[in-house]
Amino acid sequence: MASGAGETPVTQPDERDADPIPLSALQHAIYCLRQAALIHIERMWEENRLTAEGHVMHIAADRPSMRRVRGVRRESALPIASKRLGIAGVADVVEFHTGINGETPYPVEFKRGKPKLHRADEVQLCAQGLCLEEMTGRPVPEGALFYGETKRRVTVPFDVELRLLTEETVARLHEIFTTRQTPKAIYRADRCRACSLIDLCRPKTMAKAARDWRNRTLALLLEEHTAS
Repeated sequence: MASGAGETPVTQPDERDADPIPLSALQHAIYCLRQAALIHIERMWEENRLTAEGHVMHIAADRPSMRRVRGVRRESALPIASKRLGIAGVADVVEFHTGINGETPYPVEFKRGKPKLHRADEVQLCAQGLCLEEMTGRPVPEGALFYGETKRRVTVPFDVELRLLTEETVARLHEIFTTRQTPKAIYRADRCRACSLIDLCRPKTMAKAARDWRNRTLALLLEEHTAS
């Protein structure tokens, strides 16, 4: 999406980046930027019940295929990418809806559970839409998230706010991938407890260590200032 007057310009990926950022990293980054770095830079991963259920749900969608359902062409496990943003991945399902001006891509992402309070799923889906727009040269105004717990689709409009959040997330990830710096741990009970990396990340321990170091540093500075 081109930046218009008054919009915050989005940092473009460094052309020296050898590998594109995986689409799944965007979902991780919205949930927790440190989690994204641990998984995609430090290559850490731990399976738990939630991730295992998500993996099982994706098995069927991960088989490449093409078929027509009620006149709609559906392609599963479709490789997609955006050279402009430096991202790539595989879409669970892309439907191609035929209209008077041709086929309009419509990405559908499968998720376990139910709709969430944060926008991680929506950002990952929007990134797929941006890839499809670049690949096909056609606008992709919306897509859908299918949740395993509710067995229902949730339509996601790719509005200006969501597109900007998606591109800003991509820019933050490119910065992390370039610097190879993993963000510091910040404990959030509502997210950390469900994270499969909690034992590897140790957010409480890391956050306490950072606080203790900061307090010791401040105490030493205050002591030196008082002595002078």
